[in-house]
Amino acid sequence: MNNKIKELRKENNVTQEDLALAVGVTRQTIISLENGKYNASLQLAFKIAKYFNTNIENVFIYEEE
Repeated sequence: MNNKIKELRKENNVTQEDLALAVGVTRQTIISLENGKYNASLQLAFKIAKYFNTNIENVFIYEEE
C-alpha cells in the first residue's frame, strides 16, 4: 500500500523520530512505512492520519493487487 507519510512529514517539518514518538512506534517502523516495506495496522493508520489532522484516505493510497 502506498502512502504520503514522507510528503506530509516534510510539509509539516516533522522528523521520522517525532512522528514515531507521537504515534507510539519506532523510527524504523516509520522508515518501513515510507518505503512501502510495511503496511500499517488500522489503528496505526488512524493515529497517523489524526496526527496530521486529515483522514486515512489522504495518507494511505489503496490499490487493488
